[in-house]
Amino acid sequence: MSASTTPGPDSRASGGPDLSGRTALVTGAAGGIGRACTLRLATAGARVRAVDLDAGGLTDVVASATGLPGPVEAHPMDLTDLEAAERAASGTDILVNNAGLQLVRPIEDFPPEVFSRVLTVMLEAPFRLVRGALPHMYAQGWGRIVNISSVHGLRASPYKSAYVAAKHGLEGLSKVAALEGAEHGVTSNCVSPGYVRTPLVERQIADQAEAHGISPERVVSEVMLADAAVKRLVEPEEVAEAVAYLCGPHTSFITGASLSMDGGWTAH
Repeated sequence: MSASTTPGPDSRASGGPDLSGRTALVTGAAGGIGRACTLRLATAGARVRAVDLDAGGLTDVVASATGLPGPVEAHPMDLTDLEAAERAASGTDILVNNAGLQLVRPIEDFPPEVFSRVLTVMLEAPFRLVRGALPHMYAQGWGRIVNISSVHGLRASPYKSAYVAAKHGLEGLSKVAALEGAEHGVTSNCVSPGYVRTPLVERQIADQAEAHGISPERVVSEVMLADAAVKRLVEPEEVAEAVAYLCGPHTSFITGASLSMDGGWTAH
């Protein structure tokens, strides 16, 4: 994807996947990557269940989807309610595990209750969502699981013990789902971006500035983009395009993979 282009209003017209008749579920759908994925899949014709704790944000996403080929339905939900998460995934053809949270602290200062919540939302909930989605996918012989991982699913950074642990676990879960789902026509992959221009990253900049004792501008240039060859943040729409690609008809042989979108970070 070129840095100078963004998806058009109807990417199906430019060769994108036609997902008409498919039902997708996207977590963390109220903003950032989740919002972009929701609108992209609806543009491709999918009926999208938009899941998020932020009911107001979901209302905005539904309004933004007005007129798109596929409808978007708001499903306010706290993913720490694992039973509800598993039920919500029933009957889905496409599952995008995106919801996440972050806290930047040294391990000795990291609150154990926050560590537990991060692992619940970012690893245990995806497991339950996959578990809820697979029976329908297996029965029809087709399914797409896309897990929004991170460069931190492939590399570690200081002060992010919970986030790095969760993303490394998500990468492993995705590979197991790929191995088990292959004979049933179900693929499972990760999309692993570097720093994406989202509210979550904006909060990270402030946290990193405090942790390192430097300015927010230096956090971006000296910490976040230090190992990237491409010196800019990833746009949410770029991640959404990768997700749509993995849901299309020509990617049935791509499974158990992690698609890096890190500007060359992991090329070192």
